Amino acid sequence: MNSMTGFGRGAASRGDQALTVQVNSVNRRGLDLSVSLPDAWETLEGAVAEAVRKVVVRGKVHVVVEAESGPTAAGWDEAAVFAALDRLQALARARGLPFTPGAELLWQIARDEGGAAHLPEPAEAWPAVEQALQAALHGLAVMRAKEGEALLVDFLGRIEKLHSALEAIARRAPQVSGAYREQLMQRLRQAGLELDVADERVLKEVALFADRCDVTEEITRLRSHFTQLKELLRSAGEIGRKAEFILQEIGREIHTIGSKANDLQISQQVIEFKNELERVREQVANVE
Repeated sequence: MNSMTGFGRGAASRGDQALTVQVNSVNRRGLDLSVSLPDAWETLEGAVAEAVRKVVVRGKVHVVVEAESGPTAAGWDEAAVFAALDRLQALARARGLPFTPGAELLWQIARDEGGAAHLPEPAEAWPAVEQALQAALHGLAVMRAKEGEALLVDFLGRIEKLHSALEAIARRAPQVSGAYREQLMQRLRQAGLELDVADERVLKEVALFADRCDVTEEITRLRSHFTQLKELLRSAGEIGRKAEFILQEIGREIHTIGSKANDLQISQQVIEFKNELERVREQVANVE
């Protein structure tokens, strides 16, 4: 099981250039991928996306590829630096803003202009970009797997709570019709009607009630859903969507039990069950 939340960073070098790739992901129902590359390397976006899809199935994933190189005698273009500085000064003047460039700003412009001017062709840069990307994806996968292990422990504990509530319902269910019979006889006596427990009308009413409140099938299906859910959570690959479907079915069955049971003790267990089920649903939203 993998969480959809994670972060990874990778680095590589090519000559005097340092490449870094950062990948982060958060929850999303499907795969929502965005890639940020230097303008000169935009054609690499497809290759980057393909590499990500081999590792990530679900989540909102953002990949940032950056290339840095210090200005050198070959890469330092004074004309480009001064031109950029003039553009910034004109923009500040047009906005009525003070403009007093310092050494840090000059260095930033020189680095940007020099680096942009000397980026290699995409095909030449790809081996280093891929190296850094794979390192970042590995870090992302490790973090998502680690968080997934913690989620699995939490899920199994919550499923046990759901199972306990269900078994309490299963123990109480056979007693419901008997309790109803006693209540019925008490009401009849209070109304001044003395009917025997074996009276055909009483037996028929109790039988109809027992049929309406029978939750045997729902309990059986819920036990089956729990087994399926546990097996799914321990399996490899995408889990989130399938788990969401099983939880939807579990919710439907417990709602039916609550509607049919007509018993205070069962109703209390159904409320506890639903509260815990909602917590499980919230956690499943974090699972790939």
